Parts: sequence; C-alpha cells; structure tokens
Amino acid sequence: MISHKSFRAFAMVPALLIGSAMASFGAVDIILTANIAPPALPVYTQPVCPGDGYLWTPGYWANGPAGYYWVPGVWVQPPSVGVLWTPGYWGFVGGVYRWNAGYWGPHVGFYGGINYGFGYGGVGFFGGEWRGGAFFYNHAYANIGVGFHNVYERNVTINNYGHAAFNGPGGVQARPTAEEMTAMHERHVGPTGSQEGFRAQAAENPAQRFSANGGHPGITAAASTRDGFGRGSEVNRREGNQQSRINQGVRSGQMTPGETRNVEKRESSINREAQADRAANGGRLTGQERKQINQRQNDVSKSIDKDKHDANNGAAAARREGRTDKQVKQQAKRAEKNNSPHPKEDHPNR
Repeated sequence: MISHKSFRAFAMVPALLIGSAMASFGAVDIILTANIAPPALPVYTQPVCPGDGYLWTPGYWANGPAGYYWVPGVWVQPPSVGVLWTPGYWGFVGGVYRWNAGYWGPHVGFYGGINYGFGYGGVGFFGGEWRGGAFFYNHAYANIGVGFHNVYERNVTINNYGHAAFNGPGGVQARPTAEEMTAMHERHVGPTGSQEGFRAQAAENPAQRFSANGGHPGITAAASTRDGFGRGSEVNRREGNQQSRINQGVRSGQMTPGETRNVEKRESSINREAQADRAANGGRLTGQERKQINQRQNDVSKSIDKDKHDANNGAAAARREGRTDKQVKQQAKRAEKNNSPHPKEDHPNR
C-alpha cells in the first residue's frame, strides 16, 4: 500500500517537439502529437484542499510550439455534482505520441494506466467519492485540512508503481478494462474554464517548459483557481465566484447545457485575454486592461443571472425535482449565497 500525498518520479526521458498534428483542447488549438516521449512525472506534494466540493486534477506534461511544458495539478470545482475527472494521457500510436484529452463524466475512464498519484493510481480514482450530492474525501490519498466533515480513510493496493508519463513501449503497458470502456462512451464534458485558464497560463510561462527546467518545473501544483499559481487577483477571484454560480445553476437545472457551454466559452476567452495581457506586461495588468476584463466579466455575470432566472428553465427544474418553482428558486438563492464569497464583485451594478 502506498500513500500518494507525496508523489515521486524515478526516470527522465528527454523531450523534443517534432510533431505537427493539431487538435482541439477546450477552446484552444494545440499540438497533440510528438515523436519524442514526454518526460517522467516530476516530484511534488499535493496542496491542502481549499474547501468542500473541490476535486483534484493531477498535473501533466502538455505540448506546444516550444516543446513540453508542465501544467500544475490543481484543486478545481467540477462542472456539476456527481461527475469525476478522467485525466488526459499520452499514448504511443502509429509511431508517434498522441495526447488523449481529459474529461468530466459520471465514472472515471481509461487514462493510459498512468500513475498520476493522489488517488489516480492507473485505474479508477480512490481519492474520494460522491455520496448523494456531497463529495467525501479519502484522507489516505487526499490532503485534507481541518474543518472537513465528509472524510473517510481507505487504503488501496496499487500495482503500478512506475512514473512514466505515457502509455506504450517503454512506458506503461496497460489496456482499458470493460468498465473503463463503458465510462469512455458515457456522456462527458471537457475541462472547465478555470482548468483551461491554468493550462494557458502554464503554456505562457517559460519556467514551466521542459527545455528550461529539465523535468523539474518550479510550479508543480496549486491549491485552487488563483492567478499566477498562488498570487491572488481580482480577475481570478471573480472567475472562481462565477464558476460557482454556473455550477449551482447546472445542479439546480436552471441553466441548460447550451447556456452553460456559452458562458464557459466566454469565461475561457476572458482567461486567455488576461493571460496574454499579463505576458505582454511582465505578469501584470494595466489599469485599462483590468477595466476591460472587468467589463467582460460584468457581461458574463449578467448572462448567468439571466439564464438562472429564466422562467422556463426554473419551471423545468421544478418539474424534474417534483417541487414548486418557488422552492427551486429559494434553494438556488441559498446556494448562490453560500457559493459566492464576494457577491458584490459578481453583481457590481446592484
């Protein structure tokens, strides 16, 4: 048995980008094939979970025009209750290494047998589980601080102790189980706006590139959706608050899948704009840039508010749950109050 609160790598494989195929990752096109294997997974420790409802998404090596770069592991809020994260993985197919993107779904699918640690031992996920509408954390594999009530402890025997970052010859030799195949064909959604924001931020940070860090990135993990992998910012606080409001809207049925995709896409666009502005100004936003981004966030906030208070959506949610429209709205109001620590930021015109 092994605890994955601290995660260590044993081997290193040199990385050099020679690929050229393109594929979609969230809202951004990135190179998803390479002729050289990704580096081994680095040593890092999982940060303390920032609060109930956050799920761990492990760090991984992504690929871009400058080669491999490390995307830090991070605690994030899932897009809806009951879903789990299936990490992405590199697989050696047809003479090249191809990236298989991660996704959210009701069960964990195949992720190449890669031992990402922290509950992702190669098959399934044992860092926690959903029980009804609440997520319970397995303290044996999740770094949980004080104040958590939904905690249990269960050790699991891990057969894969290697730390290769890819599936195939020279890496992990694994094939999907019947259960993983079923999970792969279930309805699922891609990374949230906050996850895509972290990936974009890592891509723009030269220190995260393998060519600069030799497989030992300075930033390996982060506690939550905070700017600069730990530096708090108004832009990202608001993004986190609005993500909570979106999550609550999905759970209550007040936001349709189409409405959710629309606001998530706009949030991702705001993240990319903020990242590009910071990259051009030494990691900071100018007053004008902050004002412009704040206005875009105001617009998204109004859209979320409109979608969640649409009469047809509320009535449909009430019918599904066997409650009155008034009861659904009261529950949504309570949940939104609990999920928005800075309500004035998200409703600046009220």
